[in-house]
Amino acid sequence: MSRLLPVLPALVLGAGTALAAEAGPVHTGPPEFLLNLTLLLLVSALAAYLSFRARLVPIIGFLLAGVLAGPGALGLIRDPELISAASEIGVMLLLFTIGIEFSLERLARIARLIFLGGGLQTGLTVAAVAGALLAFGVGWQDAVFTGCLVALSSTAIVMRLLSERGETGARTGQVALGMLIFQDLAVVLMVLLIPMLAGQGGGLGGIALALAKAGGIIAFVLIAARRLVPPVLEVVARTCSTEIFLLAVVALCFGTASLTAVAGVSLALGAFLAGLLVSESRYGMQALGEILPLQVLFSAAFFLSVGLQLDPGFLLANLPAVLGAVLLIAALKAAVTTLSVRLLGERPRVALPVALLTAQVGEFSFVLAAAGTAQGLSFAGLGAQGTQVFIAATVLLMVLTPALAALAAPLVGRLPQAPSPDLQVGEPSGESHEATLPVSERVVFAGYGAHARLAARALSRAGVPYSVITRSPDGASELSGRGAPVLIADYTRAGLLRDLGLASARALVIADDDAEMTARAVSVARTVAPELPIITRAETPDDLNHLRALGARHVLTPRKEVAAGILDLLTPPEFSRAEIARHLAERPAVSLTPEQQAQCDHARAAPGPVIPEADVCLECLASGDTWVHLRTCMTCGHVGCCDSSKNRHATRHARTEAHSVIRSAEPGETWAYCYEHGWTR
Repeated sequence: MSRLLPVLPALVLGAGTALAAEAGPVHTGPPEFLLNLTLLLLVSALAAYLSFRARLVPIIGFLLAGVLAGPGALGLIRDPELISAASEIGVMLLLFTIGIEFSLERLARIARLIFLGGGLQTGLTVAAVAGALLAFGVGWQDAVFTGCLVALSSTAIVMRLLSERGETGARTGQVALGMLIFQDLAVVLMVLLIPMLAGQGGGLGGIALALAKAGGIIAFVLIAARRLVPPVLEVVARTCSTEIFLLAVVALCFGTASLTAVAGVSLALGAFLAGLLVSESRYGMQALGEILPLQVLFSAAFFLSVGLQLDPGFLLANLPAVLGAVLLIAALKAAVTTLSVRLLGERPRVALPVALLTAQVGEFSFVLAAAGTAQGLSFAGLGAQGTQVFIAATVLLMVLTPALAALAAPLVGRLPQAPSPDLQVGEPSGESHEATLPVSERVVFAGYGAHARLAARALSRAGVPYSVITRSPDGASELSGRGAPVLIADYTRAGLLRDLGLASARALVIADDDAEMTARAVSVARTVAPELPIITRAETPDDLNHLRALGARHVLTPRKEVAAGILDLLTPPEFSRAEIARHLAERPAVSLTPEQQAQCDHARAAPGPVIPEADVCLECLASGDTWVHLRTCMTCGHVGCCDSSKNRHATRHARTEAHSVIRSAEPGETWAYCYEHGWTR
């Protein structure tokens, strides 16, 4: 991990030097790092495509592509430092996304699986490997080091397989997850142990000091960030800017990782902690959607870098030794994992699939191996040859993982049936988590502007269930306050919509005021749910034709009342136009009277009608405050609290936006007021 900091400045300086060179009279061609980066992207894309065609996990394709592109085969990628730096960022982003997906509350629910199950599996594996090597005369330092390498499994591969098979929430998935999380946390201790095994670091006292320092920095990050992260994300999210939000999230990930690295704890653990902090806020899904494309890119770099380390010539020359290591590692890990799961009280129908899923060596073992090799430790005490055997065996085990996992179903089918109901492979358990937003047979609103707000409230009165995906914190606060299902996220992310099960919705209403965002949302939704009715709006004939070409079934135009059009399409057939109008009239638009309009130029410029954006002060609701009275802005429909309230949001809005005229939003009151001229009527 320590190679990351010096490499990144070098890349930046290299880019600057290249630009300076291009600006000069002599053109020397593209810089070396750009060629390698281009090759990296091309190889990654090709590997992902071939993996898709062969129905393999993309990670396996990246590993094989790294082997072919490496110096031992075609030699396409020649800058290992660049790949190493990208792969370390990939590890950070991988752990960051894992942290976002698993909140502290969820981790607490499977704490027994993490600490008891994972502790048993990791501890027994280290002990079994070290004991076997000691019996063959290997030094205890290399024996323990090898046990640590073998004990770790690939979180990325296992979670990807579970996700593709829909078993993340099954009992097998939950048990496997618990063990993998413990292994990821155990990496921290293992990294601290390596200097001790190499005779450095101060012995047990050094371990205790390092652990105390690590515990202190973790506690500091959790406590400080719990107070700092939520308000910062609130401020950033209110901009509704994808760019600003992405930059803030990446800065949080890298900043927390750097802070833990300064304290001597791994970058990966810092990134995991940052993900947990984001998951505790209401912006977890939005952060996950923004970071996933980057995570995919750098994860590809990581697994390519793993493949680059394999020398095909060494593999062929030492094939018996490598295959022997593969068989021994897989058999030992499967046996130890089965025993550990059984000791947890789980049945064989759960233990066997978990054992086959985790019977490989993980990505963090390469990080650990690099640290150990630098300290003079080696796999099985074999020196440089042992390192190559370890790399070759690990790559083969990763490639074989999908095949091993596929053996679970037929093997479980041969096990004797228990007299009581048993959990099958992929069967949900009580610990499975539900989708973050209910969408099945519901109307889903993408965006919560004025049209969506009015239509959603009318649908509620008509008894039609709905859910909302929005990027607006204020809109989410309003919906949460009324108990309506809402998710803060970017609804143009295909992965998010697919995970929510959008195809099972009754209809999707895209009422975003931004034409470009609307078009993007329609395009993405149509790829995720080809048959789903999509309702949206268009301002111009060109927009209307474009949205229909993208797959929108119903496109409403400004000539129609948009909210009424949405209701007309979504309410039952027996609903008359009069009933639709009545539902909409329960939240009527408001306007100034002729007498009020005659008071000043501001009133004449903002006569209305406007639709109040809410029946609450959204800003007070977001901050947990209360209000006395409500006022409606007659220019834009903003609803804010009065000057008798603590925050005076109506006045603040009027001063900030130069919207001078407000109207009382209290029932039975129709008076209006101009801030500039001071009249009330």
